[in-house]
Amino acid sequence: MTRDPEDLPHRALSRAEMRILRILQENGRIANVDLARRVNMSAATCFRHTQRLFDEGYVTSVRAQLAPEKVGRASLVFMGVVLDRSTPESFAAFEAAVREIPMVIDCHLVAGDFDYFLKIRVENMAEFNRLHGQRLIALPAVRQTRTFFVMREVIDNAPLSI
Repeated sequence: MTRDPEDLPHRALSRAEMRILRILQENGRIANVDLARRVNMSAATCFRHTQRLFDEGYVTSVRAQLAPEKVGRASLVFMGVVLDRSTPESFAAFEAAVREIPMVIDCHLVAGDFDYFLKIRVENMAEFNRLHGQRLIALPAVRQTRTFFVMREVIDNAPLSI
């Protein structure tokens, strides 16, 4: 029976495991033999450490990072959302509905002026305008939105500093 990584106790990582994590953030496709060489251990030992990091939930996925402009998603928009009521039901309804919008690539429940902060990737402002008018303002319990169009991405999806 596989255990949920959330149920595992937190443990201190070794220096080698920290290096493995840093390298995997740089290049998730690195071959195990190359990773082992960079952390100065045998391929078998490196594989065991890497597998443990996955099993314990330190690494949650490895995926390709796409160039948004190449796939028709060059425009980045952030949107703050205020709900008309703060109930578990309204939060659940909003969260379920926002998951159905593929252009929303991040959604965070936040403290402060907004209830949620969304990260949205669209082709251009016209596409965002359609999305906003047809779907975003129609999300359950939305009282107010505030939109921020990104002029330049200075840092995006940087590796975690560990």
